[in-house]
Amino acid sequence: MQRKAIIIGATGMVGERLVKQLASLYETVIVLARRSPQVMNEHMQFYQVNDFANIAEVVSGLSIGSDTDAFSCLGTTKKQAGSEEAFRQVDFEMNFNFAQSCRDKAVPQFFLLSALGADVHSRFFYNRVKGELEAAIEQLGFAQFVIFRPSLLLGERKGRFLETASQKVFKLVSPLLSESLSAHPISVQRVAAAMAMTAHALYERQKFVQDTQQSQTTIIENKQMLAMTRLKS
Repeated sequence: MQRKAIIIGATGMVGERLVKQLASLYETVIVLARRSPQVMNEHMQFYQVNDFANIAEVVSGLSIGSDTDAFSCLGTTKKQAGSEEAFRQVDFEMNFNFAQSCRDKAVPQFFLLSALGADVHSRFFYNRVKGELEAAIEQLGFAQFVIFRPSLLLGERKGRFLETASQKVFKLVSPLLSESLSAHPISVQRVAAAMAMTAHALYERQKFVQDTQQSQTTIIENKQMLAMTRLKS
């Protein structure tokens, strides 16, 4: 059976690194985005989505199903979105609609890029929305739902001077900090590697072990991603 991956958020900091790695693991990688990834190869199929409010309609027309893993690296900030309502539309509604559409097509596994501190009861709006998204997708009943919660992401973001400046400071002090710290900054390359490694490990396990559990949720925290990618950083 040929393996497929479908991904949204493929042109973001983590997503653009992840999609390259998925192309080496899957026979077909379906990219749903407003613009094409900078690097395309024979394993990748690009579908332009101008309005993610219509993501369900797009997914319904694709040939995906039990042979497909779904990935979401889609996210924004309240400052970028312009308001709390606009932020929720991207980080919750678009992500959830994508997940629900994949589940409707019998996609068994969903891999979500979330954030450190995600919690439905958080007093911080950003963390609360992330937690609400995790809880909502969990209720969809994927056979495997894997959540990745990175800390501060280290990587270049165009047009975000203050964040880039703070990242440069963290890069200078990171060698002095233990990676066992839960909030230790993590590079986007290592987050993408952790997501790809986890998907591959699940596939290898399924070749030998028939899971009897109907659905399983796994949370991979920041320090776990640091540990599993230490030799690949």
